[in-house]
Amino acid sequence: MATLTVRNLDDTIARALRVRAAEHGRSAEAEHREILRTVLSGDSSNPRATAAGRLAEFRRRTADRGSASATDLLRESRNERAVPPPNDPAA
Repeated sequence: MATLTVRNLDDTIARALRVRAAEHGRSAEAEHREILRTVLSGDSSNPRATAAGRLAEFRRRTADRGSASATDLLRESRNERAVPPPNDPAA
């Protein structure tokens, strides 16, 4: 196995590496190895890339269904909440 030393790394990058490592339950060194392995090996098991690909496929398959937009759904929901119930004594 080779040894890699990274010098003059910006403090914010080093901090982000430590945070990311903690989120994944690894040491910063192990996280660094995993990042390099994933990026340089072309590993398609990257969870974010996999999720983005699945979302794009879902959007492609459901594009022609004619569903209401999120804006329309929010507007409808807000309008329903703005109208008091018919038997509301406060109305």
